[in-house]
Amino acid sequence: VQLQASGGGLVQTGGSLRLSCNSSRRMFRNNGMGWFRRAPGKEREFVATIDWNGGGRSYADSVKGRFTISRDNAKDTVYLQMNSLKPEDTAVYYCGASRYARGTSQVAHYNYWGQGTQVTVSS
Repeated sequence: VQLQASGGGLVQTGGSLRLSCNSSRRMFRNNGMGWFRRAPGKEREFVATIDWNGGGRSYADSVKGRFTISRDNAKDTVYLQMNSLKPEDTAVYYCGASRYARGTSQVAHYNYWGQGTQVTVSS
């Protein structure tokens, strides 16, 4: 497994979670990274992305101001801090490594994916 996502769970509306995505083989320090999610019956959608050096952060409009993406290349880990969670944030969250150094919101630009971690927000 090249990317391992963790940190999902069940939380009430307004709560917080922090997702982590770890690469055990130091493969992605020079890659843009991203978080995506897939809700039941929906396509995988972009959530947040970050450049290889921690710059270039961008977010989906639906999470802007509530979610923060960050990375620690020394730990080969990318994080997604999720605050003020809403029921519509319920989904399986996936981390991905872009084939480019810059982050990107396009699914097609990612060639490595983690296995996903379930986030459920109760109303």
